[in-house]
Amino acid sequence: MAEGLRERKKRETRQRISDIATGLFLEHGFVTVTIADVAEAADVSVNTVYNYFPTKEDLFLDRTADVVDRLARWVRGRDVGESAAAAVLRELREEVLAVSPRLGLMEGYDRFMRVVHDAPPLRSRLWTLQQEIQDNLEAALREETGAAAGDPLPGLIAGQIGWAHQTVVATIGREMVAGRNPREVSREVLALLDDIEELLGEKVLNYAVRGDR
Repeated sequence: MAEGLRERKKRETRQRISDIATGLFLEHGFVTVTIADVAEAADVSVNTVYNYFPTKEDLFLDRTADVVDRLARWVRGRDVGESAAAAVLRELREEVLAVSPRLGLMEGYDRFMRVVHDAPPLRSRLWTLQQEIQDNLEAALREETGAAAGDPLPGLIAGQIGWAHQTVVATIGREMVAGRNPREVSREVLALLDDIEELLGEKVLNYAVRGDR
């Protein structure tokens, strides 16, 4: 369905507010900048900002909706004959190989991470985000395997896959804050992914293999 004029204007307004807020946070710090500051800079009312972003954390971490469901999406979209873990590792490798900004492989990511480091509310939100990612992944594994409600295996497997994903993300964040070149970090993380796959073990790597459709 084509996007209507009203929807397009709302999307553009939301993006403009988000971009302006991000610029202010990067320049002045998350704690210092208020919602009123963002509203004034974007030439909108405070209520308008809240209509698009319920909290100040949402203004800075405005793309989390996609991130929360990413691993679950990868698992649901795995190929025939591919396990859940193999699908996630494959997707991660493709993004790392592409030096994807979605993983933080970009110039200027160190500024983003420093804002997070200096703001306890953002660090707290990221911890919550990690739990949501794992919960969604576990739910997807239960659906895909038909596991019973009391079966602990989907949760255990989700924890292992989540560890692999978080290790990659944390490594990239640490290296980018250190001022590393994104392409150099990409090459090192590809090698790290090989080590991670070896550590996961056969039980994890062979869980939830997709049969013929």
